Amino acid sequence: MAAGNATPLIGLDAVVIDTETTGLDPRKAWIVEIAVVRLGNGRLDTDAPFRRLVRPGKPIPRQATRIHGIDDAAVATAPPFAEVWPELSSRIDGAIVIGHSVGFDLAVLKRECERARIVWKQTRALDVRLLAEVAAPDLAGYSLENLAAWLEVDVENRHSALGDALTAARIFQALLPKLRAHGIRTLAEAERACGALTKALDQQRRAGWIEAAGPPGAADADATTRVDSYPYRHRVRDVMSAPAKFLAPDAPLADLLKRMAEERVSSLFVGFGPAGQRPESTGIVTERDVMRALARHGAAALQMTVGEFASRPLAVVAADAFAFVAMARMNRLRVRHLGVIDDARTIVGALSARDLLRLRAEDSIELGDEIAEAADVHALGQAWARLPHVARGLLAEGFSGLQIAALVSHQLAALTARAAALAEERMRADGRGEPPCRYALAVLGSAGRGESLLAMDQDNVLIFADSDQAVEHDRWFEALGAHAADILHEVGVPYCKGGVMAKNAQWRGSVSTWRRRIGEWVLRSTPEDILAVDIFFDMRGVHGDGALAEQLWREAFDAAKGQTAFAKLLVDSAGPGAPAFTFLGGFKSDSGRIDLKRTGLFGLVSAARALAICHHVVERSTPARLAGIKALGIGGAQDLDALGEAQGVFLDLMVAQQIADMERGIPPSNAVEVKRLPARDRDRLRVALKALGHLDQLTRDLLFKA
Repeated sequence: MAAGNATPLIGLDAVVIDTETTGLDPRKAWIVEIAVVRLGNGRLDTDAPFRRLVRPGKPIPRQATRIHGIDDAAVATAPPFAEVWPELSSRIDGAIVIGHSVGFDLAVLKRECERARIVWKQTRALDVRLLAEVAAPDLAGYSLENLAAWLEVDVENRHSALGDALTAARIFQALLPKLRAHGIRTLAEAERACGALTKALDQQRRAGWIEAAGPPGAADADATTRVDSYPYRHRVRDVMSAPAKFLAPDAPLADLLKRMAEERVSSLFVGFGPAGQRPESTGIVTERDVMRALARHGAAALQMTVGEFASRPLAVVAADAFAFVAMARMNRLRVRHLGVIDDARTIVGALSARDLLRLRAEDSIELGDEIAEAADVHALGQAWARLPHVARGLLAEGFSGLQIAALVSHQLAALTARAAALAEERMRADGRGEPPCRYALAVLGSAGRGESLLAMDQDNVLIFADSDQAVEHDRWFEALGAHAADILHEVGVPYCKGGVMAKNAQWRGSVSTWRRRIGEWVLRSTPEDILAVDIFFDMRGVHGDGALAEQLWREAFDAAKGQTAFAKLLVDSAGPGAPAFTFLGGFKSDSGRIDLKRTGLFGLVSAARALAICHHVVERSTPARLAGIKALGIGGAQDLDALGEAQGVFLDLMVAQQIADMERGIPPSNAVEVKRLPARDRDRLRVALKALGHLDQLTRDLLFKA
């Protein structure tokens, strides 16, 4: 897959090049040696580097030989550039090209192509010298030696093309955490940051170099490529067969055939379900299993037990997952049937390829399973990079912001789950062993509500089972939470600025600890005491024993039921929203943008959450909470409908702006450029913001209604 603007630098597929030449003027220099090494999925591949000597069209000056050690005798039998080019171009064509002062190398390559009458195609490139200036603008110097010393990178075979290419590659890798500290995570963000170094770029232009910090966007020309939308619109629960159908392991195969014919199904689960049946103790027998049994054993197979033919372990997918995840999982596992599980990992239904037959989709459906099966952080970063592309395609297809937010949230949950699994692997590698007890990692806030967009950070919490070794267990989970947070941060989901992460003690604890905290929250009396508590009520388990998270989430709602004072404190702690309009009625913007989260969305979401908590509407999403409150018949139905419509407008405009910003190398935010909005969208925004004009009074009125 070609690198897109949103590709994280950690997961970049690129080549690192270096040339040795007859001189330093790219308009006159000839190449005498060239080397290419590959960064595959962010990892340096040193097994198969490309390195060639090249016979130049002029003698090599002595001063050049003194630098790189290559003289005329060394290249006497080497091929000319035109003969090297086919193999070289096959390695760099379409790739992101990285190098130290790579603009010089590109300019020399272009000049060599012109001499050989070869068509030169400009490629996207990153200069580690410029990236280092972005990361450390006060560094004394940016030579390869200086950067290697600063970043503690070993220099090998200096002034050989291969040695310098390898050193540049390692410098690039060492720069990544320093760039992340400056908020630079993606290819387009790196290009934009380098493009702002006008003084350095002007010097390179005067020297005849090719600019390696051109405007981003060329690789994303297909950003609006259409995708088959059905698998992104529907979840597994919409197409699964339910309830789950079981047969005891000791039942004869003849009984299974009879059941399948009577109920017109192509498989049955094998176990003692359905109540509480989990995939670990469940098998499955399909039509194909029956055919194979009959082919092998003949009629005698009909009297054999189904347990003898059941396939284990049962492959499963979550009922809440989008259909494209199930399709990808079937493709990867080469199976035609999946069990469907709920948040507590109880089997609730079955899904077959026949159920999904009408759901045709392109390769982009692989996104979900790529995240779930990523082998390491680099692979996880590359899989995560596909999300903005999919979001762009869905926006072009007419998806609403709320629908795209549901997809983003689902994938963020999957990403968090995979980060936790990789964190467990790190714990084992560190000699810390397996998890000491049952636990669940859960996401909070917009991810839990299913309302995340592309400007996100981490919000997660960890719950572990009670035991008499709670202190020792907490130390283990503290380390796990730190690893998970680091992985998410590396991939592109930054640390939470408010510290709402499982690595921090206040967002981690045993079940008993969490029950005590919930009780204290409900009884506290000042808004300052319950900052960030509200997003706990958005909690959704994503890894481990989901039943722990689900049970605690419901207990929190039960504890807060009817607690009007607590709900009011949650509203107060959210604080007033930013003003939306000027004194004269225009949009109140900052540098031409209006922050729709601060101005509208935050207050709306907080109000819906507080009302749901107070009136025991046990739902996570804002639309479901508003609908639940409306169903209680306590008044304000028209106003509640207006709030739901306003949320839709905010999300529509925010996701469109975020996608546009990411294409331009601007980190996504919640601020929308008002003047660039079409007149229709400005009108929609005005109506939406006005719907929030009496939000505070409406919320307080509804809080005190029975």
